[in-house]
Amino acid sequence: MKAIWNNTVIAESDKTIVIENNHYFPPESVQQQYLQGSSTHTHCPWKGDASYYTLQVNGQTNKDAAWYYPAPKDAAHQIKDYIAFWKGVVVHE
Repeated sequence: MKAIWNNTVIAESDKTIVIENNHYFPPESVQQQYLQGSSTHTHCPWKGDASYYTLQVNGQTNKDAAWYYPAPKDAAHQIKDYIAFWKGVVVHE
C-alpha cells in the first residue's frame, strides 16, 4: 500500500493494518520528514485518544492529514503508533 499526497509517496508498506476501512501504516514505513506534530487530539470510544500530524510536502501544507494512537485502548493495541491518512491523501496498492 502507498499513501500519496502532492505527488509524493508519504508512506509505503505491505504490512498495513486495516481498521474501519483505514490503512494504518507502520511508523518505520512513513517518510518522517513530511510529518509535523499537531496539537489536535480526538477521542474514539474503542480505540482511545488520537494524535495528529500535519503534512508538509513541496511547500504545501495539509493540516491534520495523518493520525495515530500513541496509547490505544486494549481493543486497538495492534495499531499503537501506526499512522493513517485522510484529507486528500490517496491510499492505494
